[in-house]
Amino acid sequence: MPHSYVPTADLSWETAAPEAAGFDARRLQDAIQFHRSHETSWPRSMYLPDGRYVGVADIGDKPEHAAVIGPVRPRGAPNGLILRGGRLVAEWGDTRNADMTFSIAKSYLGILAGLALADGLIAALDRRVAEDVPGPWFASPQNASITWRHLLQQTSEWSGELWGKPDSADHNRVVGGGARVVAAKGEARAMRAPGELFEYNDVRVNLLAACLTHRFGRPLPDVLKERVMDPIGASADWEWHGYSDAFVDLDGKRLRSVSGGGHWGGGMFIGSRDHARMGLLMARDGLWGERRILPAGWVQAMLTPSPHNDQYGLMWWLNGGPDVRYPSATADSVFALGAGANVVWVSRELDLVLVARWIDRAGMDGLFGKVREAFTG
Repeated sequence: MPHSYVPTADLSWETAAPEAAGFDARRLQDAIQFHRSHETSWPRSMYLPDGRYVGVADIGDKPEHAAVIGPVRPRGAPNGLILRGGRLVAEWGDTRNADMTFSIAKSYLGILAGLALADGLIAALDRRVAEDVPGPWFASPQNASITWRHLLQQTSEWSGELWGKPDSADHNRVVGGGARVVAAKGEARAMRAPGELFEYNDVRVNLLAACLTHRFGRPLPDVLKERVMDPIGASADWEWHGYSDAFVDLDGKRLRSVSGGGHWGGGMFIGSRDHARMGLLMARDGLWGERRILPAGWVQAMLTPSPHNDQYGLMWWLNGGPDVRYPSATADSVFALGAGANVVWVSRELDLVLVARWIDRAGMDGLFGKVREAFTG
């Protein structure tokens, strides 16, 4: 199949029969049924019977860190789609429903950082953020040497409080670089120097969003819509929310700052078709047909492994290293991942994009395996 096709608008999205796209139709249906039969255990309401919001309960937030401070929306049913050569090969469920998508929002932050770099709003990834963002966030000795690369790789070790949440709320959540977790999630620990430890930490990701808002001088959803989503033909249905008190004050303007996920509510509410367009943009190295959307080289930069986690780049998950994340996916695979579970899988080797919403996380590799089994080339 030709690999240069991109859809111009939702209603004109070309389809391809499974056989023409290199799939066995029966096995592809098996993969879809696998997804439907492995729905997440998360309640559709997003609240557990005891009243707790599943976004904080799922990762074991301590009670003092568990307050929901952003909007929450009931989720839809499992849905998804598969692209090959940019064309729709399979689609199931309501792929237009603008669902919460949790940490997939982080991958959109990675995309926006590339635009800020290209615009000269960030001079270099290894420039100290304190040189670009004045104020107290980077004034302390612990935070003064943090660079943009540290924030994007989740190795910043930033210490402080943002939007009412301390960085320690996500201490020991997911760490890398040979670190040994000896304390429970949410227990404060001794800090490392910036750049020495990978820790998946939503407070620090929200800080990245606030810093990018400061540099653009505009709310990030406006920048994303104008520079990325509208040019690639995304719908008008997606939304990106922050918290009730999340604002950046700049030159007399009060700009709303978004969150990098739905951990405490907020984040991106978006449909699978729009996610698929973003995945296809990544598969096309930032090009949409003949139009360059992302700066040349930025996709590769996002997909370069961090020195302290070879499965993580700049806000994107990777599948390399000695212990691959998903053995059933291709080694070149990259992922935008969100709790729940939500996934955008991009395999440039297969020219394939898969979006799957609300699958049990333990079944994710099984879904990738089913799709690979259906692929005949």
